[in-house]
Amino acid sequence: MLLTYKDKKSKADILGGGEKARLETVCDKGSTNKLIQGDNLPVLRSLLDDYQGKVNLIYIDPPFATNGQFRIGVDRANTISSSKDDALAYSDTLVGAEYLEFMRERLILLRELLSEQGCIYLHIDYKIGHYLKVLMDEVFGQKHFRNDIARIKCNPKNFPRKAYGNIKDLILFYSKSDKMTWNDPRLPFSEEDTARLFRKVDKEGRLYTTIPLHAPGETRNGSTGKAWRGISPPKGRHWRSAPDELEKLDRQGLIEWSANGVPRKKIFADERPGKRVQDILTFKDPQYPVYPTQKSLELLKFLVEASSNEGDLALDCFCGSGTTLLAAQTLNRRWIGIDDSAPAIETTRKRLSQTPSDLFSQTDYDFLIGQTGRR
Repeated sequence: MLLTYKDKKSKADILGGGEKARLETVCDKGSTNKLIQGDNLPVLRSLLDDYQGKVNLIYIDPPFATNGQFRIGVDRANTISSSKDDALAYSDTLVGAEYLEFMRERLILLRELLSEQGCIYLHIDYKIGHYLKVLMDEVFGQKHFRNDIARIKCNPKNFPRKAYGNIKDLILFYSKSDKMTWNDPRLPFSEEDTARLFRKVDKEGRLYTTIPLHAPGETRNGSTGKAWRGISPPKGRHWRSAPDELEKLDRQGLIEWSANGVPRKKIFADERPGKRVQDILTFKDPQYPVYPTQKSLELLKFLVEASSNEGDLALDCFCGSGTTLLAAQTLNRRWIGIDDSAPAIETTRKRLSQTPSDLFSQTDYDFLIGQTGRR
């Protein structure tokens, strides 16, 4: 299914035409990390020359089509303001078809930059997110849609509203191919989880539970379908391991036998990596942000770690206050950040310079300006 709207360009026109930015170096430290000030559309076109198919992870938090403006205090540190006297951080005034084409052009270029192992996370709100889901299905392919993740952004609000309270926003998660990087993130078991899942205690005081030694599936003709110690797997099932492996488990004390002689495998709480993460995340935004719509550093670290490896290249073309870049730097990833807003670039550079010296130094990024023909 495709969205149809006025002035929708062809993919060929987007990839084959349009102005590129001239990336003029302001501060060159010879780094693989790059912070670029400029309109991200011509900058992305320029990056294709050197980075096509080389970006491993993209996170973007673009404008939400709110038809508003976001300001930052000029003389008051760490202050977000709606005063017209303060500096304009960015405008979010594109709406309707114009906004959709604005996003589609950038998504098409971003897909070209992604490697075959790459993923993209697009952070958006509930008012426009369903339109962008259809756009991303078009650009990345519906089969490469992985999740829409609900992110709890704040505590419940109690002001009057003829609707349910809104405490979440949306992250659309896509891969470029089935070869995507996925590090299977886990969360630690809570005390309640442990008490519920691991109800048994061995003689050494270790908490554990047990699981069947057989698995569903047709009875196999190989060793996993044969009897072990005179016991055959139930009809329509087979042993999870070959009988010789089951013997090893038993010698290691990892099989528990019931009073009726039914074997089950022991699973110890202290050996489990934690519980799998579901599609609701609870990383709330900073209470005192230094930039409008600033996102949680812990959220970005979580996503970067889940979908990339050390040394990989991360890209954020709406980098705002630089949270994605900080997360990538902390986790030993390379990064490219782009923003057209001077206050955003200033905030990002300040945050980068204030990180601990063991994570960051002034030599860790090149600063460039993406010049176009605009006056």
